[in-house]
Amino acid sequence: MIRSPRFAYACAAVALVALPLAARAQEVSRGVEGGGVSVPGWTGKVDANEEKNGLTLNSAKFAPEGKGFHVTTGPAVTYWNPANKASGNYTVKATFNEPKYMNLNSHPHPYGIMIAGNDLGTADGSMLYCAAYGDGKFIVRGFGPAAFQLNGRGAPNDAVHKAAGKGEPVTQEIAISVKGDRVSCTINGTEVAGYDKAEAVGAGKLKSFDGLYGLRMAHNTEVIVTGFSMTKN
Repeated sequence: MIRSPRFAYACAAVALVALPLAARAQEVSRGVEGGGVSVPGWTGKVDANEEKNGLTLNSAKFAPEGKGFHVTTGPAVTYWNPANKASGNYTVKATFNEPKYMNLNSHPHPYGIMIAGNDLGTADGSMLYCAAYGDGKFIVRGFGPAAFQLNGRGAPNDAVHKAAGKGEPVTQEIAISVKGDRVSCTINGTEVAGYDKAEAVGAGKLKSFDGLYGLRMAHNTEVIVTGFSMTKN
């Protein structure tokens, strides 16, 4: 059977579109040389699927950097200090500098703030995070103990900064606020998402918005964190 040139061009186009998806699917978490947690008082846990692949907390690196932290992953991981607890109305914020956008990955990966941590490090752990990607997107997601989405996986927003290109720096200021019956995420001074607390609390979701706060990092990402703090609203 003879196929027309138009058919051939269409097949080629489909193949080109499929390539980035294939590359994304093939990317795997890589262990970091000299990994582990070297910031006093802090600990963390890699995601369950990373553990199944033989990766541990020592497969990522959480180190001091001036008055902040230098984080290199490895597996997707959540970090916290057991002394950092928040309740009632509060805001947790930090600045995230990705010095070389996508230097460890084939597509953008997020990093951000974690709150409402309860039973962390166990199979019953629950928490919520808001994180930014260097391509202008963000994600609000929870674990409780199953994962649940609030804004989908990577929603675009003009407030989220975009890197000029691969290997270029990009910085995001991220804050999560809990006040009354609402929880909101602000990125670079703009509220990008807000929800009724009831949407995230309940069976299979969060136990409470009172709990530990910390940092959430996707796999194969390098970020410098400064200004990490919690204030009462």
